[in-house]
Amino acid sequence: MLVGGVLVLSACGSGDPAGTGAVSAGARSITYAYEQEFHSYNNNTAAENATRNAGPLQRVLTGFWFYGEKGAITPDRDFGSYAKTSDDPLTVEYTISDKAVWSDGVPIDCDDVLLWWGFKSGKIKGFSTSGTTGVEDTRLPACDKGGKKFSLVYDKPFADWVAGGPGATELLPAHVVERQAGLSEDEFIAAVKARDARRLEKAVKFFNDGWVSEVSLPPAELIPSSGPYKLSKMDAGQSLTLVANDRWWGAPAATPTVIERFITLDEQAKALHDREVQIIEPQPGPNVLKELQKLEGVKVNVADQYTYEHLDFNVDSSPFRDKRLRQAFAKCVPRQLIVDRLIKPVAPEAKPLEIRNVAPFQANAAAVIAASGGAGVYARQDIEGARALVAKAGRTGVQIKIGYQTPNPRRTLAVQLIIDACNKAGFKVVDKGSEDFFGTVMPANGYDVALFAWSASSLVSGWASTYTTPKRCDGENKGNNNGCYSSKKVDRLIRKLNATVDLAAQDPIIGEIEKNLWADVATIPLFQHSSLTAWAEAIHNVVPNPAQSTITWNMDKWSLL
Repeated sequence: MLVGGVLVLSACGSGDPAGTGAVSAGARSITYAYEQEFHSYNNNTAAENATRNAGPLQRVLTGFWFYGEKGAITPDRDFGSYAKTSDDPLTVEYTISDKAVWSDGVPIDCDDVLLWWGFKSGKIKGFSTSGTTGVEDTRLPACDKGGKKFSLVYDKPFADWVAGGPGATELLPAHVVERQAGLSEDEFIAAVKARDARRLEKAVKFFNDGWVSEVSLPPAELIPSSGPYKLSKMDAGQSLTLVANDRWWGAPAATPTVIERFITLDEQAKALHDREVQIIEPQPGPNVLKELQKLEGVKVNVADQYTYEHLDFNVDSSPFRDKRLRQAFAKCVPRQLIVDRLIKPVAPEAKPLEIRNVAPFQANAAAVIAASGGAGVYARQDIEGARALVAKAGRTGVQIKIGYQTPNPRRTLAVQLIIDACNKAGFKVVDKGSEDFFGTVMPANGYDVALFAWSASSLVSGWASTYTTPKRCDGENKGNNNGCYSSKKVDRLIRKLNATVDLAAQDPIIGEIEKNLWADVATIPLFQHSSLTAWAEAIHNVVPNPAQSTITWNMDKWSLL
């Protein structure tokens, strides 16, 4: 999942002179801040796979599992149940709850599952998807109209089968897609079973583009809920309002209304101080941490996250198609200085990352680093070595556009440190940060190197599409591989990893993948993020989460005194 970048919103008073954190609506609403504006009810496409969408949808679109406390894969027993019934072939049986209905009263059943399989498997032409890992190796689910049971039968073992079925935010309303495409439920089911891309052309187009929220939410009939909350209203540039879903069959949401306010990272602490919001996740930094620790009636939490910062090369249409320039850039980037200046004041034990896909706090980190050899020649900055490589490539003075989402103070400082260092090595690095970097620049590969973070989890299959050769290098087909890196060897290793169920046997494979990623200089890992969360003491059940589900994973449990 992409994290980073912000959109600005105006402030409004809370009507809470006592500083309890209650907004003007009293105990009937809770407001939290997020750095980016919500953009789509469907966060499963390559273009919209971002925490700005997935965060608020956590308890709007439910599924068989979610990232629960401490990022653990947690079955959602309200939604249904599932169990592995065979190892050969690997078979997992799923049952949707008899009570499960969309908020418009339509049952959740077979056609919803087939829509999920249609886009997630990659077996129907045209669907945009952020990744197909695991599902691409499953057979078509055998279910019929109205059916609540189905099985996923895998053609080969899958390491993360426990999260192989539709999870939170992944199951979307097929009946909405059918109406927009002019298909009956029977016709839609038949077309998916036949993998008839021509018959599904209008359905695919709506799936890819029809749920995007440019200025306001789509009409209510297009965005039904399957969770404790439903989307109610969006004020462009300001806020997203969620209200309790009266058709939800599980425990009712503890607070009837939750509001997401779009607030820049550097303004969130002030918003909490002024009680305009009650929960914030600002970018960690020594000044903001001290500021929050001084506030009365506020809880502050600093913790590990699966999220990591990195530089992502555009190897498709930039000077970095030349591996020598990637090597030179990796040598000149001041990774240690970035950590010392920007991260250690909050996380004193922080170090530059040696690998990308296993977090330093995970038990197998040391084993993977040993198997990969770590950062090797890129462990320390080498300006002279970088300058020699740039000269050897005949590209001294080559302009390099570094892109990232703005405003973002920490990334702006990091970019300046990179400019100061790498310009000494023969590059001419220019700051090309933009407010719509994720929206337009990154999908179109309008950058040479990008600075952002991946929000991840403990699943080994979760990062597969980031390094797997894309079918085509465009916004609809490259999945999470934004720079369009390609390596047949890494492709083979990723397939092998995803088919390795034995956890201990995974580490050498991950190490080999990391070794190849360093050899190719596919990306440059910088540092692991620490999360900084603060909330009014009056709010109960706020539980920070290290995985990509963010703070909102249990928003239906948030309550006010």
